[in-house]
Amino acid sequence: MKFYIIFLSILFTVNIQAQSSLEKQFADIESKVIEWRRDFHKYPELSNREFKTAEKIAKHLKSLGLEVQTGVAHTGVVAVLKGSQPGRVIALRADIDGLPVTERNDLSFKSEVKTTFLNTETGVMHACGHDTHTAILMGVAEILTKNKDKLNGTVKFIFQPAEEGPLPGEEGGAKLMIKEGVLENPKVDAIFGLHIRSNYEVGTIYYKKGGVMASVERFVINVKGKQTHGGRPWQGVDPILISAKIIDGLQTIISRESKLVDEAAVITVGKITAGTRFNIIPESAELIGTVRTLDPGMKALIEKRMTEMVTTLAKAYGGEATISFQNNTAITYNDFNLVDKMLPSLQKVVGNENVRLRKATTGGEDFSYYQELVPGFFFFLGGMTPGNTEAFPHHTPDFFIDESGLITGVKALTQITFDFLNN
Repeated sequence: MKFYIIFLSILFTVNIQAQSSLEKQFADIESKVIEWRRDFHKYPELSNREFKTAEKIAKHLKSLGLEVQTGVAHTGVVAVLKGSQPGRVIALRADIDGLPVTERNDLSFKSEVKTTFLNTETGVMHACGHDTHTAILMGVAEILTKNKDKLNGTVKFIFQPAEEGPLPGEEGGAKLMIKEGVLENPKVDAIFGLHIRSNYEVGTIYYKKGGVMASVERFVINVKGKQTHGGRPWQGVDPILISAKIIDGLQTIISRESKLVDEAAVITVGKITAGTRFNIIPESAELIGTVRTLDPGMKALIEKRMTEMVTTLAKAYGGEATISFQNNTAITYNDFNLVDKMLPSLQKVVGNENVRLRKATTGGEDFSYYQELVPGFFFFLGGMTPGNTEAFPHHTPDFFIDESGLITGVKALTQITFDFLNN
């Protein structure tokens, strides 16, 4: 009994010393993480064009002595850290691309980058926080490398391009990373990612089990009628009228057929193209829109009913119609068991009261494609100055992040890694 008490005392002392050492490392690296973030913010690059960004990331990872692979999915960077003992493989992912947004603020590291995007002159800005995600993961890589003797297993750092989506005709993002084998060699057992939020206070972390971000689908409906004079509608078939009936009908799928008490769903028609003159009923019309769902079963039901409704309504009014779907992202679906196991890790970092449940959002994230293949946990990090009453939204020129929240992200991913590999 006496020996057992002595052993526990020694173990407790070792743990306290290890934690103290880690806290000092966090304190030492915070300024570096902020410096990296500011550099990425000042020189943002669009999807699939993150060449300088990738060079900076790779240079840092190589300086740590990690196994580094570049050029993954065009501009992605992947690094592997092997712990002192064999074990499971954890993947940590950060997105690295900026947006075609012209920045509008007075930051000393404000982006002045200009480019042409889809034939339009625009600025380039990290208007969604990907610069912070990149800097955070670089910090995590440095901390974990210094403590690899305490890791039982392997860490794979994934710096992913084109989360915002590649240009039409290009491949990119998580789909291409997976296609090029990012989840293999070594095979990943679980993957984690975070997203900073401009409207959540610094020092808080938000999560949800199951569907947390929606699948994003683009749909195209082509309606075929019969062209005629606008003054003689009985001699033709009006595709504009059919389009109106289809738009009206689609909303009943949400309001009358979708079980919204379980999860939200949205069908939006965002673009209609038809006709050339005020006095001609055209031959065809095109409708383009988006479907957002948070449940796989609901997604399948909505696709099925949209297909049935589009073809049936067109036929009822004498025309024809087809519909096609294109997946932009899958459902960002947090594995229930993984969340349960890793929530204590987040609570260690910010306290139980600051790890908070959130509702789902109908925005999308291509992190979802990793989660279709391995268990994943995607959570949200506070980036708003405490007491602020107006947070500028993501994807806007005034988007702002309080940099004091970055070190919380470093601590969270570091704690998750230790606990996942050593549990």
